[in-house]
Amino acid sequence: MVQQTHRGRCRVRAIWHRLRAGMVRHVSDWPWLAGIAGTLVATAMAGLTLATLNAGRRDALEHARQTSQNLVSIISMDLARNVEIYDLSLQAMVDGARDPRMQSLPAALRRAMLFDRATTAAYLGGAYLLGADGTVSAAQNDTVDPSVHLDDRDYFQAQQRNPATGLYFSHPFRSRLRGEKLSVALTRRIDDAQGRFAGVALLAIRIEYFEHLLAQIDTGRKGSVFIVMKDGTLLARKPFDEHEVGASVAGSPTFRTMATHDSGTYVATATIDGVRRMYTYAHVPGTPLIAVVAPALDDVLAPWRQRSDLAGALTVAFGGVFVVVSWLLAFALRDKQRAQSALMRLAATDPLTRLSNRRVLDQRLGEEWRRAQREQKPLSVLFIDIDHFKRFNDTYGHASGDEALIAVAARIASVARRSVDLVARYGGEEFAVVLPDTTAQRAFEIGERIRREVEGKVVVVRGAEAGITLTVSVGCATATPTRKQRGGAAALLAEADRQLYIAKEQGRNRTSSAQWREPVEQGASG
Repeated sequence: MVQQTHRGRCRVRAIWHRLRAGMVRHVSDWPWLAGIAGTLVATAMAGLTLATLNAGRRDALEHARQTSQNLVSIISMDLARNVEIYDLSLQAMVDGARDPRMQSLPAALRRAMLFDRATTAAYLGGAYLLGADGTVSAAQNDTVDPSVHLDDRDYFQAQQRNPATGLYFSHPFRSRLRGEKLSVALTRRIDDAQGRFAGVALLAIRIEYFEHLLAQIDTGRKGSVFIVMKDGTLLARKPFDEHEVGASVAGSPTFRTMATHDSGTYVATATIDGVRRMYTYAHVPGTPLIAVVAPALDDVLAPWRQRSDLAGALTVAFGGVFVVVSWLLAFALRDKQRAQSALMRLAATDPLTRLSNRRVLDQRLGEEWRRAQREQKPLSVLFIDIDHFKRFNDTYGHASGDEALIAVAARIASVARRSVDLVARYGGEEFAVVLPDTTAQRAFEIGERIRREVEGKVVVVRGAEAGITLTVSVGCATATPTRKQRGGAAALLAEADRQLYIAKEQGRNRTSSAQWREPVEQGASG
């Protein structure tokens, strides 16, 4: 069991090392991947940060919506409870006004019986019984002017016109009985014994009640909270402005949604001050009132914006640094790759002729031999030597010898031009050409072309009056490798070398082939 566990760990470790080596190799081969990968990672980080910030913004708005809903519920419950208390007082007043026995009681006792419940109601501006002509027939206190007519008020006319009106909630008005104080009225109809209109029971509620209720709600620096009637009449608003009480907002786009739905939340720009707010509203049950809490989006999102600015700045800073470092690494890898490539070229190139060197020749010849063996295709090798080069070098100096080597190398390379062909300097004045997928006849033809290209080419010798004509001898060897064949690539190269010496023995400036037995004599021997 322990051995199996150990083998499993070793296998995982080996896989990890192979993956890491592969990644390093790919990055080394493609240095721009480091910069691109760094840019993509930084972009992904920025995208993740942006997504997180967006989620935080949604959370902030959702929290504000839930808080506003809770505040609206509190306002609605308070309004509904107090209206219910007021309505109970009104019903008691109506019952007392219809009781004939009340008329026979002394005025003080009658007032105490009629308005006993009403005196306990909060923010009550006054309790009254109005006659059919709109004058005050009874009041909570005895300081009311009985000559004042209220039959032009909406709360009186609504009850007078329709027996089924029930509880009526009036629009804001300036009280004629309390020194023009702003109030709203709750009324119920009083009928006589025959069912005819006999007056109105009235409770006047001071606007201060609504102001006090809204003053307890904190909606931020630019937020707003208000109570509005279903027809768009504004009862109270925070921040409070007495001139706005009774104004109509029915034409406002922000109100239309409230009027057509029982409750909800939406975002809109206020026409009054141009502030964009989140409006959360609900219709108060049993009343014509709508409670609205509207915090400003700037106030709601202020903490989120502070965090977002910090997170965004850090993301941009770190992301920018990451991208810069990634591209610096990419440039460094590119320079390293170029340097390595240059070193590899230098290691694989003959410094004088710029041809491949002996090491590359051996490696490439072995590869092509194995490929020809697998594919059963012919492989040819040319071995080339400059005729009488030692005498040339001794006579005209090493500088001229180097010029001759360079010129011959250029002529050979101009003939063997296929991408699969390899021209290499074997050593000294000797060159080799590897010709994959080339028959013996074709190799012989290429050897002849090389010999003719070199023949007649002039190398200017310093200090000499005339140029010297160079010639080369070429040995060709061709084989279609088999598994039974001995010696391999080295034997093929050795056979080409043997053919080279045959060409030299036959007088130089010749081409000799192991499978092409008709050497052609061209020109004089060197």
